[in-house]
Amino acid sequence: MTERTLMSDADMRRAVVRIAHEIVEQNQGCDGLILVGIHTRGVPLAWRISQSISEFENGPVEVGALDIGLYRDDLQKLGVRPRLQPSAIPSNVDARRVVIVDDVLYTGRTIRAALDAITDFGRPERIQLAVLIDRGHRELPIRPDYVGKNVPTSQRENVRVRLAEVDGRDEVVLTAAPDSESRHRDADTT
Repeated sequence: MTERTLMSDADMRRAVVRIAHEIVEQNQGCDGLILVGIHTRGVPLAWRISQSISEFENGPVEVGALDIGLYRDDLQKLGVRPRLQPSAIPSNVDARRVVIVDDVLYTGRTIRAALDAITDFGRPERIQLAVLIDRGHRELPIRPDYVGKNVPTSQRENVRVRLAEVDGRDEVVLTAAPDSESRHRDADTT
């Protein structure tokens, strides 16, 4: 299978704007709101959502970066060592509404790890989830509050989100997973 484009740069831009509007509407504004992107591609997506919010509200929403490498429960099964990156939460999360932002929602294990990591920074009033792509195949009872696009996939496929800040271009593509990777992959690429 060659790459099949699921979202162009324009599709991604529209999805980010829609998610930004939905977040503000659901939270009745952006007071007490903080966006926390999961490394690697969730961080630039969180910044994009914040920038979009700033275009129609009275300023941007705070953005943080979260590394979940040490919180994953599947590292031994995957046979990988986590690539640790710094978590940078700009302020106390106690009594705040936190929106976790990630590129792809798959099994739910990355989000479970993110929930554990966030609670190490405090006790938010509420935690919500925004993802660019929901590809299904959940292993845990996790559901996003905001979705850019639902993409039904097989477990023998990979969804790759490419962002200009990380990859030099914006697009989402579907590819075949090599047999050894068809069940589980590193969260940054599935």
